[in-house]
Amino acid sequence: MTPAIFGLSGTALTADERAFFREADPAGYILFGRNVESRDQLRALTDDLRTIHGRERLLVSIDQEGGRVARMKPPVWPAYPCGWAFADLWQVAPASAIEAARANAQLLGQDLAEVGITVDYAPLLDVRQPGAHDVIGDRALGAEPLAVAALGRAVLDGLARAGVTGCIKHMPGHGRAMADSHKELPIVTASAEELETDLAPFARLNDAPIGMSAHVLYPAWDADRPATLSSRIIADIIRKRIGFSGLLLTDDIDMQALQGTIPERSERAIAAGCDVVLNCWGRMEDMQGIADRLPAMTAEASARLDAALAYPKGQEADRAQLLATRDGLLAQVQAA
Repeated sequence: MTPAIFGLSGTALTADERAFFREADPAGYILFGRNVESRDQLRALTDDLRTIHGRERLLVSIDQEGGRVARMKPPVWPAYPCGWAFADLWQVAPASAIEAARANAQLLGQDLAEVGITVDYAPLLDVRQPGAHDVIGDRALGAEPLAVAALGRAVLDGLARAGVTGCIKHMPGHGRAMADSHKELPIVTASAEELETDLAPFARLNDAPIGMSAHVLYPAWDADRPATLSSRIIADIIRKRIGFSGLLLTDDIDMQALQGTIPERSERAIAAGCDVVLNCWGRMEDMQGIADRLPAMTAEASARLDAALAYPKGQEADRAQLLATRDGLLAQVQAA
């Protein structure tokens, strides 16, 4: 198995994609707006991917956080609130915020499960910091580690109740970044002591099944390499200090925070200790280069992948009741 998650070019597989995916046998797939048209189309696409591999429990993933990060959009799918809506409610009634976040995540997870998506890249556990770049901004679940961890746990639980695996991101913390890693390499100059705040939510949720690394440079830990490419940060901070033992993915390996060709970056990320490379854009040349350069997925990484996909509980729940619970609780913010 190739330790990579690949993107697709459109709303249906091309003949070239079908042949390549069958041969490369990637760990999974990621979907974007270009792949999403209708419920029937999306379900047919994810079923097609399963047919290629003969695996019912296939990693088919998406960024569906709510707010400004949503690949499945109205009018076909409902809009969901951003993470900060629950942070606002936390300031009024923490227990209500937890219940609302769980109900919201279960609703969202039901949308994903219905169309065959098994992994959502949420929750963000980045602690929002004043003055930082808005790339995190209102996507965050709070500016206090305790709130972020509690709401993040609720999101993981809600998704799992819908049969979907969540992913904590962006380890070891993106909240202080003064730049957008999609466009350039952020450098976080905080001390190791200050960075304990950023690590706290990840440490509390270190039993999450999947985690994603940050393309951010932390000189307090490694002055030369961003977290995704740093064996020191992955081993000492993510695996030991945070205690994360789940499947570790890179953030999108195409981001301009990283240098070198896409296959070169991928090779360095795997060598540094990431389990799987996330390659989002569906460009055949890049995907072929990754498949050619990367070693086969390790037995340890394969076991983590299997555990992650076995994680969701899945249970029936009335959608109207979940919606009423979420919206009734969120209304407390306006009433306060």
